[in-house]
Amino acid sequence: MIKNVVIMGSTGSIGTSSLKVLKNNKKFKIYLLTTKSNVQKIYNQAIKFKVKNVIIEDEKKYLNFKKKFKLKNINLFLGIKNIRKILKSKKIDYVINSISGINGLEPTLNIIPNSKNILIANKETIICGWNIIKKKLIKYKTNFVPIDSEHFSIWKLIKNEPRSSIDKVILTASGGPFLLKSKRNLSNILPKDALNHPNWKMGKKISIDSSTMMNKIFEYIEAIKIFDLKKKDVSILIHPSSFIHAIVFFKHDIIKFLAHETNMTIPIANALQINKIGKQIVNKNLLKKFNEINFSTPKKKIFPLLSIIDLIPENTSYFETILITINDNLVYKYLNGSINYKSIHMNILRLINKPYLSKYYKLKPKNIYDIKKIIAVTKKYLEGNIKFYD
Repeated sequence: MIKNVVIMGSTGSIGTSSLKVLKNNKKFKIYLLTTKSNVQKIYNQAIKFKVKNVIIEDEKKYLNFKKKFKLKNINLFLGIKNIRKILKSKKIDYVINSISGINGLEPTLNIIPNSKNILIANKETIICGWNIIKKKLIKYKTNFVPIDSEHFSIWKLIKNEPRSSIDKVILTASGGPFLLKSKRNLSNILPKDALNHPNWKMGKKISIDSSTMMNKIFEYIEAIKIFDLKKKDVSILIHPSSFIHAIVFFKHDIIKFLAHETNMTIPIANALQINKIGKQIVNKNLLKKFNEINFSTPKKKIFPLLSIIDLIPENTSYFETILITINDNLVYKYLNGSINYKSIHMNILRLINKPYLSKYYKLKPKNIYDIKKIIAVTKKYLEGNIKFYD
């Protein structure tokens, strides 16, 4: 039986990798693709994969391209709000959510009722709205699989194990481009250097987050939420080659780890239950990676943002949404030249402790409207409170 697939955010890196996995696979049919504004790329994707439904968010481009899509018999819709209208009562076999940022939360909640399996690579969606997402997953009996490499690895390692048997979960971090640089060297880092990740090809935002270690902090929070863990159950180790993606210690004295090449097609293909996408050869390069496995404890003097882990509340609160909003704002300003690299770190560490924001850390969002409201409150506060640090 042919399985239908929806890819939300198909023009981004995860969406592109998903299409690569599905290329020439006759067991799958792509039912719908979405993008924010990369209309030419999604047009080419729709033609290549014979997709009949496309959503874009940019109204101007929607109006300009509507006729072009119609000529190819492709239904073009404006806005992700149309997902339920397109799917109607249809249950899609696999939904891949690769929309970047907090903008991925609302589409996730909207599409869960129409999903048999939802594969999520969007950190912000899980971090800010997991308690809401989880309720919907249970209500609509939708299976969830994380496809971020680290969380997919944890999921794979523990899926047949009782939670009570888990003693410790280790997330690995490459250390990014500045692993060997001390704190004093980070003041004048240019975006082109911060974007130069040694192992992964990623979008600009996540590449900056990787260089500051904020991405790993987000993954730490994700792991706690997805796998119902406590802070004491999760640790981070530096692993420069990014070959091992997660390690799990079990209480019966067994340690498992999962390794694969730095290629997102691997977790995506496995989540889609595609058994083989290429020929795995045990060659000298692979043996070299096994023989050069090394780990170290990340140092706060190199990655000062790691001190944020101590502030993370044990229970779900507005802390996560506020942290993401602050970080998003600062990374955007850094990429457009408004602040320097040092200012990302210093502002986050200062702002996250401000009483104006910390008063929300004992409160819990009940729905997406609560989350949107706290994002607006945080953005408003940031307008006059971001400093430039030399």
